[in-house]
This record gives sequence, C-alpha cells and structure tokens, in this order.
Amino acid sequence: MRRPSWMLSTWALLGPLAAGCGASHSHVTWSEDPVPEQQQMSFSSRPPPPPPAPSPTEDPKGFAARYANPSVCEAAARRLQGASRDEAWDGLKACIEHTPFTQLNALLGRAWAQDLSVRPEGAKLIARVVAQRGGSVPGELRYLQEKQIPIFSLASAMDRPDTYKGRYVLLRAQVADQRSEGERPTVWLVEHALSSVQTEEAVGYGERTDSATSYSGDLSGQTLLTGPGQLGGTVNSAQRSSRTTTRRFVENISDETGREALGRLARPDPFLETRRDYVILARFDGIRLTSGGSETDDEAPRIPVLTIVSYHAPQPLVVY
Repeated sequence: MRRPSWMLSTWALLGPLAAGCGASHSHVTWSEDPVPEQQQMSFSSRPPPPPPAPSPTEDPKGFAARYANPSVCEAAARRLQGASRDEAWDGLKACIEHTPFTQLNALLGRAWAQDLSVRPEGAKLIARVVAQRGGSVPGELRYLQEKQIPIFSLASAMDRPDTYKGRYVLLRAQVADQRSEGERPTVWLVEHALSSVQTEEAVGYGERTDSATSYSGDLSGQTLLTGPGQLGGTVNSAQRSSRTTTRRFVENISDETGREALGRLARPDPFLETRRDYVILARFDGIRLTSGGSETDDEAPRIPVLTIVSYHAPQPLVVY
C-alpha cells in the first residue's frame, strides 16, 4: 500500500524529536540540606534544667538560702501549705532560724494561726523572733495578747500565781548565778527592761575662743582728815567661748526591773552565760519561799520558779 508523502515527512520529523526526548530524560532525587555546624553546636550547648528546690524538711538551710530576704522566704513556705502543712511549717522554721527574720506580723497572721496553736515549738519560734527584733519584751507582749497568744509577763504571773501556773512567760533577764539543786541545775535570773537614753556627741568642725582683759590704775588726792594719799588697783577679766557641732543619739539601755526568779534547766548549759541579756521563754511553776521564810508569814520573801524552755540573745537594734 502506498502511503501519502505527507505522512512520511511527519514521522520523519517526530523520530528525531522522540529520540531527543529519550536522550534528555533524567531522574531527580530530593535531599535535605545538611544542618549548619553552628546550629548543631547551639542545640548541644543548651544549659541543663535547674535542679529542684531543696526540701525544707531535708535541707532547711538550703531552702532559706534560695530567697533574697525573710519576707520572700516566708511567702515561699506559705505556698507549700496546699501540698503539705508539715513541710510548710518546716519551711517557716527554716526562714526564722537561718535568716534575720523579724516579721512578727506575718508569723502571727491567719496563715500560721492553726500551726501556732497546735505545734509545741510555736512558742519557741515566737520567742526567737522577739529576740531578733531586739528583745523589747513588754511591747511585744502587748501585741501577743492582742492576737490571743497565751504567753504572759513575769509581773502578771507573780501577781496571780494560781492563775498563771503552768503557762508560758516571756522575759528579758540576765543570769546572776548558777547553782545545782539536786539533779537539775538552777540559775538566778534578774529581769531587765529596755529604756531609751538620749546622748549628744560632737561631730564635724569645732572652735574655741579665749580672751583675757586686765585694767590697772592709781588714784591720788588729799582730804582734810587724812591729808595727802594715793590709791591703786588692778582689775582682771577673762572670757572663753566655744562652738561645736553635735549630733543627738538614742541608745537602748537595759535596766533592772526589781523582779527576780529561779530558772530550772534540764541539764547544765555552758552557753547560758552570766551578766548577759537573754530573751527567755519559760513555764511558770509557781511561787516558793526563800530561805528563812515561814509559810504562815504573809510578808515572808517569795520568789517565782520557772522551767526554762528556750533562750535567745537579743539583737542590738530594736524593731518597732
């Protein structure tokens, strides 16, 4: 069969085109670009996650050291109450014992009221905070009574010993003497109270001026009775002036109140030094006669007897 000439030319043209397409065909594969070396190093150099906060029960000192000031520490301990009140209480103790904690308002607030009423070490923490605030016991006791905290003064216990027997008393006192009474050592306590005294001290520039003046003279004359005569004399005067710049200071002085007590210790304590002020928390055991007194004599000297629970050295600055 004879084909038209135009068909041959068409196939002739398509042949080279098909051959060209077959020759130019290639396979393409996709691959991800390699991660730059700098980016790989940035991933590997990330800091490890921070360690968990230390538990106030296992590491109280480490717990308190995490916070900038006692207020922040107390707030962190308060946040633990939702998970565990025991752990929160341990956190509060860590804040008081390992920081200069003076926030008595926070301690006596509603957040810790339940713990203070049921935990036996609550009174000790209050006494420690009072000492860290300077040990102005009468003023602090007034605030404690406003909050219905059962800690009282030595004066109140001495006035009504039957009412306050077995209750806590708080006092600032010095140890005058230590003795052994049977198996338990006893200390002689002299109660003290703080008072403020104003003093002035010279500061800065000062000057002083001294001057002296002397006058002398003679007087001569004649009278009808004595005849001629002469008088002489000298007058001396001195003057001193000074000027200085002074500054007024207010100092806290610890004075005796006139009340004394016997304090019983569970064992000898070498750290309870004589002639040094302490804020003492004690349990009031009653009144007893001193040596030579008679039970029937109402005027016989008597002295209160205390069982010392804790003592703390007061800070020199008073917090109001």
